[in-house]
Amino acid sequence: MKRIGILTAGGDTPALNATINGAVERANQHNIEVYGFLRGYAGLVEATIPHLRLNPLFTSIPELDPCSGGTILGSSRTYVDRNSDALPEIQWKLEKLGIEGLICIGGDGTINGMQPISEFIPCVLAPKTIDNDLGLNYLDEANEYTQETNSAGETHTILNPSRARIRREEIINYATPGYATAVYVVAQSIQRIRTTAESHRRIVIIEVMGRQSGYIALGSAYGQPDLILIPEQPLNLDRLERRVRELYELQNHVVIVAGEGVVGEDGQPLGDLAPGLDGNIKYNGAAEALKIILERRIDADFIRTVRRHEPTKSAIFTRKVGHTQRGGRPILFDRFHATQLGGNAVDLLLDRQSNSISTLQWSKEHGFTLSSVDANKLRDQWGEIHPRLVHSSMYDDERYCVSDFGIEYLRPIFSNAIGHDDVEHLRQDIFNRRNLADRYQSVNVDISKRIRRLPLE
Repeated sequence: MKRIGILTAGGDTPALNATINGAVERANQHNIEVYGFLRGYAGLVEATIPHLRLNPLFTSIPELDPCSGGTILGSSRTYVDRNSDALPEIQWKLEKLGIEGLICIGGDGTINGMQPISEFIPCVLAPKTIDNDLGLNYLDEANEYTQETNSAGETHTILNPSRARIRREEIINYATPGYATAVYVVAQSIQRIRTTAESHRRIVIIEVMGRQSGYIALGSAYGQPDLILIPEQPLNLDRLERRVRELYELQNHVVIVAGEGVVGEDGQPLGDLAPGLDGNIKYNGAAEALKIILERRIDADFIRTVRRHEPTKSAIFTRKVGHTQRGGRPILFDRFHATQLGGNAVDLLLDRQSNSISTLQWSKEHGFTLSSVDANKLRDQWGEIHPRLVHSSMYDDERYCVSDFGIEYLRPIFSNAIGHDDVEHLRQDIFNRRNLADRYQSVNVDISKRIRRLPLE
């Protein structure tokens, strides 16, 4: 191949630029030109297909910084599907630009957008998502979904796992770029919020991202919350109330982490649901809903034994870590492995693979290694890609904490996740005196000067 394209789609993560950088550096070694397409699939659909050269003279442009969060190419939640009228035009435009292969950086929605394009040009996916839900707990997991119809005539697809235990070596795509940085932000947030709860004898519920998947909540164990609630395990409210009371009596405060998709005893999400632009469900308000439940169940007299002379309604408060989980500078684990996965995506194209995913595997003998999997291996028999869920063996639902196997899973990711340069960056950058006088310099300004467009005919 002489020229390939690359795009970033879906929500941003801290490691997107690192993935782009890895792909471009690998392409430089093979004297391959790389064109970056602006705003994901939205750029491909645009009549003039805005793009830029990422490696003129086979040298990466200076704006491409693997230590910078977000993506210099921009992103969108616009996707194309098999029935899109834009496909013939996209094919024509890519041929016009001489593009021989395409790397798409994203998650499940990006795979769905990539698949119809892969029918006329080789396409591979470099994974990204802070939710860590792109992959499988074991290779045959996608085939274990079944469909059930309820009394209202609604059909739901349900996972019926055959395995009570899994091995770490079997996990397809062990960790996705962006996950480690998100957990780092959450762990710091828990430590900071705890001192307020501890000082004022309060119960705090911290809501973290992840949608239906509880990996960020699981990783929040590094911040030492008292209770971790994941969406995969319906809440036993009696047990939860009892545990909250025990902890409050013991230490006069409680810190609870709840994944945003956490569900009640009936299996229904506690928070509000809304359709997203990309077809995924948006979750909101799980922590607030849980707060209301606990306020109803824990009587005022119990709270007054610790918080005398203060209103009981202020005893429980909530915080959402929010978008800070997916922004900012990526830590070492994400920078390094995102770069490797981007380079591996180029190698997959050179091997003439298409509709494949660049994956990160782990084994006790070799640590983290690179591999790939056919994207269709992630689909169930109805063609749907489901988010990877936290396996039941990773979570202790009796104690609301990470299980021993869950600890084994997390350790390889986080034992050396932060590098010395991450710490040095904090010292040199945050309170740099120039920050007081100089306005923020957006990379978008410099990138806009490099944008080229196909002429309209």
